[in-house]
Amino acid sequence: MTNQTEQDDPAAVLHAAAQKVQLDDEHAELIRYGSNAVFRLPNHVIARVSRPGADAEAVERQVAVARWLEALDYPATQIVGVEQPAVVGDRLVTFWKSVSDGETYAGLADVAALIRRLHELHVPTPIELPRLQPFGSPEAPLPSFTGLKADDAAYLQERYRWARETFDDLPFALPRGVIHGDANVGNVILDRVGRPVLIDLDSFAVGPREWDLIQTALFYDRLGWHTREEYETFVRVYGYDLLQWEGYEQLADMREIAMTAWLSRQAAESEKSAAEAAKRIVAIRTGASRKDWSAY
Repeated sequence: MTNQTEQDDPAAVLHAAAQKVQLDDEHAELIRYGSNAVFRLPNHVIARVSRPGADAEAVERQVAVARWLEALDYPATQIVGVEQPAVVGDRLVTFWKSVSDGETYAGLADVAALIRRLHELHVPTPIELPRLQPFGSPEAPLPSFTGLKADDAAYLQERYRWARETFDDLPFALPRGVIHGDANVGNVILDRVGRPVLIDLDSFAVGPREWDLIQTALFYDRLGWHTREEYETFVRVYGYDLLQWEGYEQLADMREIAMTAWLSRQAAESEKSAAEAAKRIVAIRTGASRKDWSAY
């Protein structure tokens, strides 16, 4: 049994979970600590340790989605064949097959091809995918953003509320169906032989396909993270240009709010995140350039 101090340390949680499922976690390396603490383990295994109080149903659904995609031979990250998730106190741990020894991101042609292929899949009947609500249900409390200055937090809450109330009324043109929920170049990596693989299955849902296209369009149009040639390649392969859709500007505003809100939730723990969030809020407020936004 782990004590409270051990539960506060994701490495200790990982060790307890690895013992439960009989996996080797010696010399585990922390890769990142965001929504999950992500570790690289021996034998080509990646472990994801949730934050305290994670939604067990959501984590179990993520495991089910991985199994569904694997059964369809869709190139997505796959789980290790042990009982999952492993529960340690109020944290959940999942174990995944590592497809590469580093993180080499795929080009936008591969990203577009994987998203298009995903969007052609039928909604899986054995899995109850949620309806996409990127800003939560109407009755849910707004995020508090305690790490921000009071006026910044209040402004971001106001914009978050606007996005929540307006999202479903956008004039979506593409058919609704299975979506990744966080589709962007950062979630498609190349495996050890150079094949693109979709990762990060946390946000799978049923909803408008435009939500899976908005980040690539936004990264090109407002942030300058993709070149015109890269974006045109994405459009050609996927077969739809979101920049020509009448709801693009509003959806881009919403995606900026979602990106900034995610970062702002970390502001209380990270001065770097707090500074980046404050910079973004100024740009959203004033309409200033987003070209200096840092990638997270």
